[in-house]
Amino acid sequence: MPDTNKFLIDIKASSSPELSTKWAKVEELYNKKLWHQLTKLLQQLIKEPSLQEKLVHIYSEFISDFESRLDPLSLVLIAQIIMERMTSPEEALTFIENIEEKTKMNKEAQVLCRVLVGKVKLHKHNELKQVKDIIEKAEKILDEVDGVSPVHSQFYLLCSDLYRIEGKHREFYSSSLKYLGCTDLEDLSQKEQADQAFFLSLAAILGDKVYNFGELLAHKVLDSLKGTENAWLTDLLFVFNSGDVAKFRAMKPQWSTQPDLAKNEQKLFEKVCLLCLMEMTFRREATERHIAFSEIAKETTLPVEQIELLVMKALSQGLVKGRIDEVDQRVMLTWVQPRVLDRQQLATMSNKIGSWCQSVQDMEMMIENKAGEILTY
Repeated sequence: MPDTNKFLIDIKASSSPELSTKWAKVEELYNKKLWHQLTKLLQQLIKEPSLQEKLVHIYSEFISDFESRLDPLSLVLIAQIIMERMTSPEEALTFIENIEEKTKMNKEAQVLCRVLVGKVKLHKHNELKQVKDIIEKAEKILDEVDGVSPVHSQFYLLCSDLYRIEGKHREFYSSSLKYLGCTDLEDLSQKEQADQAFFLSLAAILGDKVYNFGELLAHKVLDSLKGTENAWLTDLLFVFNSGDVAKFRAMKPQWSTQPDLAKNEQKLFEKVCLLCLMEMTFRREATERHIAFSEIAKETTLPVEQIELLVMKALSQGLVKGRIDEVDQRVMLTWVQPRVLDRQQLATMSNKIGSWCQSVQDMEMMIENKAGEILTY
């Protein structure tokens, strides 16, 4: 059994005056058995830079004495920070599996323990199949949990790490956005934010069936790329989102320096052409969506004879709905896939709403002016 009194005396003596005061408060809460308040204070203390090398010792000599008194999820959150200071993967696995045994009656704590095991198996042992099994089982349990907790954040991070290693761009894009959706950016270092922004941008551009960039473009994580060598990625995302083929070609000196983008040039060109068609459809009024092949060819820079195939791809992927008139070399589009809009697209939507309101008003005035003739007749 750990000698908690000796531990508290020693750590107060070896700490700075400010930290020593906090440990005195820890001692007071421990003696009064105020476990909730003690947990909150410990969660702050274990983040202190000067204590990082002592975390394993703090756990074994102090926290382990009363861990059964703590809220299970809070205990695992504390254990997560401690296990990250362990140099041996085997030691970390044994540690978190022991914690799992003590907290398995709590669903969220159980899932977080499994996720932490998955992180070790993925990054230290490269056991992809076992990690997939962990994700599958954890997801079923999380479906039964109400609301969003720190567990969801770590779960989606594990998913995105797995998909990144496997090169599954679309799945990575979806999981990473969910991860950022339940994570406070202030909890991530500048490098972690920049890495997330970099990999997310690549996944959005390279991902099959990823044609919605608005949510990422609106996220503050992209600010972490400003002033870095990868700042051009944000501009490239806007190019794809607006389907601007000319700017895509103009930016080739930049995006071709990234190996994954360079080797997928044809795929990227096809994607930006599809987005160009979507944007052309979106910008037009509902009554003006009879588009000539020649117009699409001009915007996409494709030969006219390739336009029908482009439209067929857009129709087959559910990006637009409509029909092709091969005789007149035109396409009649009735619907375009909904997307999260950027500011320029919102301005377009605002203009279209204004135009619609004017049309309604004109119709109202016409009916009002003609009402007498109709009633007389």
